[in-house]
Amino acid sequence: MPRFLLIGTYSQHGARVLMAAGGSARRRVLERAVEELGGRLETFDFAFGGEDVYAIFEVPDDHCAAALALTIAAGGVATVRTVVLLTPEQIDRAAQLHPSYTPAPTAG
Repeated sequence: MPRFLLIGTYSQHGARVLMAAGGSARRRVLERAVEELGGRLETFDFAFGGEDVYAIFEVPDDHCAAALALTIAAGGVATVRTVVLLTPEQIDRAAQLHPSYTPAPTAG
């Protein structure tokens, strides 16, 4: 099943919701949403810095990952960025493909 990294940043309102409900409650909400899409939440962590949440999850396909990101963004309390994660074996397979491509000439 494809794996994804969700990176979330809370809005000011989202931070207030988080403070009121707690971090475990937000993890449960995301876990339930992922499970409803036929997937599994692997990790869920809060962080300091520009982003507030890092979560790794697996769902059946890209459509499910997009639906999750859109649903979260539509809630208005966080912005999300979703990154497709690839295994080393997937990169091994990709490295065996050699499509025709000519880079644009560089100046100088």
